[in-house]
Amino acid sequence: MPDPGADPRRDQPSAVPVLLQRWGAGDATAMDALMPLVHDQLRRLAQSYMRRERIGHTLEPTALVHEAYVRLVDQRDVQWSNRGHFYALAAQAMRRVLVDHARAHRAAKRGGAGERVTLSGLAAGGVGPGDVDVLWLHDALEQLAELDAHQAQVVELRYFAGMSVEEVAEVMSLSPATIKREWSTGRAWLAHALRGGA
Repeated sequence: MPDPGADPRRDQPSAVPVLLQRWGAGDATAMDALMPLVHDQLRRLAQSYMRRERIGHTLEPTALVHEAYVRLVDQRDVQWSNRGHFYALAAQAMRRVLVDHARAHRAAKRGGAGERVTLSGLAAGGVGPGDVDVLWLHDALEQLAELDAHQAQVVELRYFAGMSVEEVAEVMSLSPATIKREWSTGRAWLAHALRGGA
């Protein structure tokens, strides 16, 4: 996932799907049992997100994991298909936490400069390394989702969650070849939009 050297299967994968099913069925204790098993992976995911944020960001990875956890607890009606699905929703929750944090920060500064993220992961799509406002990036990704939900999800999972092509293919139940194609097209569209072309 986010850390190429990390083993995403250190979270006792055989227990995770069972706990996800119990949690989805309404067992409130399942989440308490699940979190210790997935905490390290969620923290690596949070660190991956935070590396893209501006220097001096006031939100720490631990706080990001906590905020995402609070949001995930409310999603009791989700039919969890696998660990990858859980991590994908966790990544989405983390992105939304950062967007909300950026909005609050901007409001506190009364319209001042927004939070910045580095787009080095999108360089091949036509945007060189540099900084882009996190809210602008969020809005561009939302626009992409309106045009092509699959491409937006692939970009979110590949770029923001740091998932491999194979992991995204598993989460989305698509072939790796399809994921590669959607990643290439979605990344190019997003890079174009961020240059002001959309």
